[in-house]
Amino acid sequence: MTENESLESPEYEIDPELRGAVAITTLDRLYNWSRKSSVWPTMFGLACCAIEMIATAAGRYDFARFGMEVMRPSPRQSDLLIISGTVTKKMVPNIIRLYNQMPEPKYVVSMGACANGGGPFKYGYSVVPGIDQYLPVDVYIPGCPPTPEALLHGLMTLQKKIEKESLKTVRWYQKDDIPAIPIPELAEDIYLPEKLPEIQQTLKTIEAEKAASESENQEAAA
Repeated sequence: MTENESLESPEYEIDPELRGAVAITTLDRLYNWSRKSSVWPTMFGLACCAIEMIATAAGRYDFARFGMEVMRPSPRQSDLLIISGTVTKKMVPNIIRLYNQMPEPKYVVSMGACANGGGPFKYGYSVVPGIDQYLPVDVYIPGCPPTPEALLHGLMTLQKKIEKESLKTVRWYQKDDIPAIPIPELAEDIYLPEKLPEIQQTLKTIEAEKAASESENQEAAA
């Protein structure tokens, strides 16, 4: 399929004599085609998955073929955040700060088992069990670590998602302002500030259940 054919709207029939000179399309198709062909990732890596991301940008795999070779060092010039590696609790506030600084439209790709769900460190004290607890993820890429081919497939999946978007429904063309994601604070454990009452209530419930269990054990022992 050529680029012109992918831009043409199938709802309208073009006379065969004019197909080489005229193309009928929609604003959505033209807008999405231009965006999917110029996705600029943030120059940002976390752990071993970042090495695979670098390899994907190098000569053998060369994701410049997809219009993604411009990896920007500034989040203000990026529209794709690739979470490439283990997400520690100490790093989450910085990741969300980068995401908030990116202009709309922006997308998130979660790359690898650690970013998707914590990986082998899921139950560790310092690792977040999935970046999707804090950021909206558009594409998940499995693997530990994913191969460059898997990352390319994930980027192509993101392009397909961009193709299906409509200016009427996307969040960045609505009347209401898009609120920034609250930056978590590091205390005894990481939490979202607005969920503090819920967390405190949960802790009280756990402490009450623990006290009741200890009391039952003492009575049984007596």
